[in-house]
Amino acid sequence: MIENRELLNLKGKTAIVTGAVGIGFGIAYRLAEAGVSVVLASLYQEEAEESVQKLTEKGFTATAVRCDVSCEEEVRKMVEETVSSYGAIDILVNNAGIYPLIPISKMTTTDFEKVIDVNLKGVFLCTKYVSEKMIKSGNGGRIVNVTSIDAIHPSSIGLAHYDASKHGVWGFTKNAALELAPHKIWVNAVAPGAIMTPGVEKLQPKDTDKNTLTDFMSKVPMGRMGKADEIGKVVLFLASDMSSYMTGAQIVVDGGRLLS
Repeated sequence: MIENRELLNLKGKTAIVTGAVGIGFGIAYRLAEAGVSVVLASLYQEEAEESVQKLTEKGFTATAVRCDVSCEEEVRKMVEETVSSYGAIDILVNNAGIYPLIPISKMTTTDFEKVIDVNLKGVFLCTKYVSEKMIKSGNGGRIVNVTSIDAIHPSSIGLAHYDASKHGVWGFTKNAALELAPHKIWVNAVAPGAIMTPGVEKLQPKDTDKNTLTDFMSKVPMGRMGKADEIGKVVLFLASDMSSYMTGAQIVVDGGRLLS
């Protein structure tokens, strides 16, 4: 039997985490703390570099890379550069996502396609190119997709495109788990509820005392928003041998929101 500290010791492993702030940073921090060399990918280079600086100041190994996950060539390049720098990719966390609030009546085809391209197509592209490297290495791997409780239950008006994308990621996760299991690549998902991130904070109105999350939080049994680190800890669990007999699973981390 392996001791707990060894189960969570990921020294020598390399991970790509898409989305460099908020939940992405929380995930990267916990992986780096466990000994993983982390490549933080973001559409915004400066954003990724700021997060990497915070990690390296702690003595962790991290690299920033600009990547539009909806662009096949950029994803392919990111994967090739990671393998060139670190030798292999052991962990992939598909976290990058967007959620512009637009009701269907005002949503354009471009609006819909943009969310699907980033949130769903991006997961496909990263999984495709990273899994190819994992299979070639013969060492297996872990892929963790960040979905949402919106992959299980509809969210608010204005997020139909987002909900569609997250339902898609959950379906993709299960199918990828089937295909990649023979190669010892476990594919799982984490479904966050309301997590306080810079992106969520920007959604709050500036000219009123009413917080748009008040109604949502009233339905959370724990009575509070989640923290990015609380997603990071669950991803670490799925990226480690603590979850050695899990694939095709989705872990809900929502403070009990789906109970109400």
